[in-house]
Amino acid sequence: MEINLSRKSGKFNFEAVNESGFTVQLDAKPAIGGEGKGFRPMETLLVGLGGCSGIDIVNVLTKQKEPLNDIKINIKATRKDEEMPPIFDVINIHFDLYGHLSVAKVERAIQMTFDKYCSVSNILGRSATINFTYAIK
Repeated sequence: MEINLSRKSGKFNFEAVNESGFTVQLDAKPAIGGEGKGFRPMETLLVGLGGCSGIDIVNVLTKQKEPLNDIKINIKATRKDEEMPPIFDVINIHFDLYGHLSVAKVERAIQMTFDKYCSVSNILGRSATINFTYAIK
């Protein structure tokens, strides 16, 4: 796995490129001179958590032959601002799952995701409390 970053404009605007050529724009918060041209680095960690857990949940539900029509993920996090560096202390992640789904299979898929499969949650869970909720719609 390889990621390359190059500065695009201003002081803190970077573009990250992966081996497949996909890009992500990064920037610092305006309070320190960022220009709002991309995700802040800590936000990208939350994107990784949402993507990793979402992929794993969809994968498990697919293997369970559950008719998942759609999934939407909302993440809210707080940081320990009094500490340096200000890392996440609580991350709340909510999944809206669409389809005629078994509650037991959804709960199993989410539990397996956070206990076994999602490497991003495993890393972030070492320093933050990760809470998850879901709704079947």
